[in-house]
Parts: sequence; structure tokens; C-alpha cells
Amino acid sequence: MHAEPVLTSATTFPTLSRRFSVAPMMDWTDRHCRYFLRQLSRHTLLYTEMVTTGALLHGDHPERFLRHDECEHPLALQLGGSRPDELAACAKMAEAAGYDEVNLNVGCPSDRVQNNMIGACLMGHPALVAECVKAMRDAVGIEVTVKHRIGIDGRDSYAELCDFVGQVREAGCRSFTVHARIAILEGLSPKANREIPPLRYDVAAQLKRDFPDLEIILNGGIKTLDECRTHLQTFDGVMLGREAYHNPYLLAQVDAELFGSEAPSISRAETLARMRPYIERHLAEGGVMHHITRHVLGLGQGFPGARRFRQLLSVDVHKAPEPLAVLDQAIEMLAGR
Repeated sequence: MHAEPVLTSATTFPTLSRRFSVAPMMDWTDRHCRYFLRQLSRHTLLYTEMVTTGALLHGDHPERFLRHDECEHPLALQLGGSRPDELAACAKMAEAAGYDEVNLNVGCPSDRVQNNMIGACLMGHPALVAECVKAMRDAVGIEVTVKHRIGIDGRDSYAELCDFVGQVREAGCRSFTVHARIAILEGLSPKANREIPPLRYDVAAQLKRDFPDLEIILNGGIKTLDECRTHLQTFDGVMLGREAYHNPYLLAQVDAELFGSEAPSISRAETLARMRPYIERHLAEGGVMHHITRHVLGLGQGFPGARRFRQLLSVDVHKAPEPLAVLDQAIEMLAGR
């Protein structure tokens, strides 16, 4: 059986659904990663890395943060910021660039973003988040959504979570992606904040029961499609982060198992083969092959020779006079996998 046709800018794409999405991840979900993930699944909603309002409004080349291939749709831009006027201006830029959704980051626990009033620290300022959401909604016609934690240290009660969601709902937001951990803003690194605070799916589930009119997407610790199906009995959607990046081939089953698609899933070899023209274009534009191949290493999981596959694309490709020949060798290694 043959997989679906290669996804190109001329392809017609499904309408946006948040039933399954891949989380915004700094240094990972860049445009090359998203192009790769789109080859595996037509229906998955993809998110950019967080882009700060300062980068778009005051950077030297703001267009590079908005650049994407048409095949990446459905596609959302995640913004980091806390000034309503600046977020509104950036939302307009996102809409003009063709994004399907704008998402406000209220979940990142990094010290660096806290100092600029970005990310999880905003959970302590629900009225400001509501003002930001209203400004963005007034500025654009695409949907404005929020990704947040279930609390932060010093403001981690369920009543405070409901206050946050309630105020942002009043500003017009109808879709909330809930990372079901609190964020500890002092004393824990961003990595530790993804692992140490316990997952509280029960809190997110209570939020869905208490706000049945809202779309509640669950994020945090989800690793398998079986878990996704279980959570979809309670929530409106699921968002995977690191598991989707490190084990991307699970996306090849998403369309059939979670969206009811009857199209056959794509093989690992065909997925990488579809990337070849894209990589050729990138090289012709003066790009480096590793910018793209670093994102596909997760295809090499769970079969004899997988380690050699990863070595080809992470080590050997840097030394090869003809890097595309190394890519072809890697494609051959995936045949039948």
C-alpha cells in the first residue's frame, strides 16, 4: 500500500482541530521540525516555538520568526509577552502571515522569561492575562488561546486556578491548554519543572467539569496513543511534547487512530524520502543539513541498526563531501522498518 501524496504548499489541509497537537518547544519546534512532523500526520495541530513580542517588534529580522511552509497548516504561533498593545500588534502579524491560531504562553517557568513578565509568572496576574487576551481578540479574526499551568508556587489552590480561567474566559478565550503541573518559579530549572512537580490530571479534569463550555486540552506526561484515547474521554484534546519529538513515528498513527482517517500510514523510509527535496532546497539556499536532520533522529528507534542510523545523520553527515548521499544511505536503512 502507498502512503498519502507528498505534502506540498498546493495540498488542501484539514480544518484546525485541537484533538491532538504537538507542544511548542524552544529550540525544537522550528519550521524544519514542523515540516518533518507534517509528513507524518495531516491532522495534528502544530505549534511554533515561543516567540517573544520583542523579537517580532524590535528584532532585526522579525520575518524569520514567522516564516513557515504552507504545508505546516494547521499551524499556531505561540507568543510570549505581557503588554496588551504589543501582543495585539504581534497577533496582527501572525494573522497576516497566515497562522491559524495565536496562543499566549502562560506556562514557561524560566527565570529569563520571568524577568520580562512572560510565561508562568503571569498566572499570578489573571486580570493582566485577560486584558492581553482581549486586546489580541479585538485585533484579529483568528482564534486566541492560552497555554498555562494548574498553578504556581504561592498561587496553587484550585480556587485560584478557577479565578484565573474564569477571568480569561470573560475576556473571550474559549480554548485552554492545561499543563497539569504547577510551576515552581524559584529554585527549579525549566527541565526540573517538567519532571518534579507531580502531574495532577485530576485537577485538570475538575476544571473541565466546572467549565464545560470551554475547550480544555490536556498537556503533560502523555507518552502513548492509548493514553491519548483514555484522556480524550475526559478532555477535548491532548497535547504531546517531548515524546512526540523523541519518538516522532507515533504521529504516523495519529490520523487513523484519533481522527478516523482511512488513509494508510506512512513508513519511516517514505517519511525521510519526502524530506529530501526540502533538504535540497535548504542546502541550495545556503543552509546546513544538520538544521533539519537533527529533528529526524527520532525515526531511529526500536530496530536493529537504529544507532547506526542516528550516527549517520548526527555525526557522519558533518564530515561527508556529499551529505545528500549520507541521507540516501539513511533512507535505505529505514526500508522495511
